[in-house]
Amino acid sequence: MKHIAITENHLYSKAYTKGKKHVSKSLVAYALKDYHAKRLMLANPRHEYINRVGLTVSKKLGGAVVRNRIKRVLREALRQVEKEYQVEKGYLLVLVARAGCEKRKSTEVKKELEKSLIQIGLIKTGQANT
Repeated sequence: MKHIAITENHLYSKAYTKGKKHVSKSLVAYALKDYHAKRLMLANPRHEYINRVGLTVSKKLGGAVVRNRIKRVLREALRQVEKEYQVEKGYLLVLVARAGCEKRKSTEVKKELEKSLIQIGLIKTGQANT
């Protein structure tokens, strides 16, 4: 399922200041309960809660091509984690790429994202979709 992007700057700021955070080598994950989750659930054709996702990649990491590659890797890692685990829904999820992320493959980033989401509490341990 395609993710809904976080488009408003104030939502990023709220996730940074009030959200739960976990730092790993190549990314920082922030999660905050989405107060508009009910409205989005009712607008969704499947009538299920969804996470809104925001990706942040600084210009320090490289040019446009490199930044877009990092965003693709982060999206794919999140897609794989959601496919493998039952991720809690109804959250604002902000992923910030750190230095070194541009050299990693999506499988490496997936492992780090998986650990981050477990630490934040969006994945319960022992809850794999098999």
